[in-house]
Amino acid sequence: RSGRSVRRARKAMQSHGRGVLRNMTSIRNRPAIVSERVDVGHWEGDLVMGKRPSAVATLVERSTRYVRVVQLPDGYRADAVRSAISKDLQQLPAALRKSLTWDRGREMAEHQELAAHLGMDVYFCDPRSPWQRGSNENTNRLLRQYLAKGADLRQFSVRNLDDIAERINTRPRRVLDWNNSHELFWSHVRAQYVP
Repeated sequence: RSGRSVRRARKAMQSHGRGVLRNMTSIRNRPAIVSERVDVGHWEGDLVMGKRPSAVATLVERSTRYVRVVQLPDGYRADAVRSAISKDLQQLPAALRKSLTWDRGREMAEHQELAAHLGMDVYFCDPRSPWQRGSNENTNRLLRQYLAKGADLRQFSVRNLDDIAERINTRPRRVLDWNNSHELFWSHVRAQYVP
């Protein structure tokens, strides 16, 4: 359904020290409660690339699998990604911004500024271990039905991206006992924040 070719293992490339993120906190230091998926507010993130230089950021809440698709109108350099993710996640209550787990992409070079601005911890996967952000990887595969690899993702407005996210969020999921992410996420928000 994703139209993606089968992945093949590649030989590990030798690093020359360029583009290495500084002061990363390893996923191995992430609290166990995040892995248990019972606490709402822990997110996984990544970029979905289109025709260069277009991309969008995707954020998936680990417990409910609720997805947010973030427009990157200024490209995917570190400052643009930090700014867009900060702006998007600030729309949520602080209690729903507990942690973010990302891969080791250079777009997260400003992770310390992001963490300080949002008041949330940022963790990084081990090298070549995308499966450590499995919810995000699976959701990105679903999103590829709407965001093709060769497409210029700059053509999608915020409204378009919200509509795509809503399609994924309102889809019954077996992993959620055939509930949908939208209901689970917002019922939690209402239970926590409505008197």
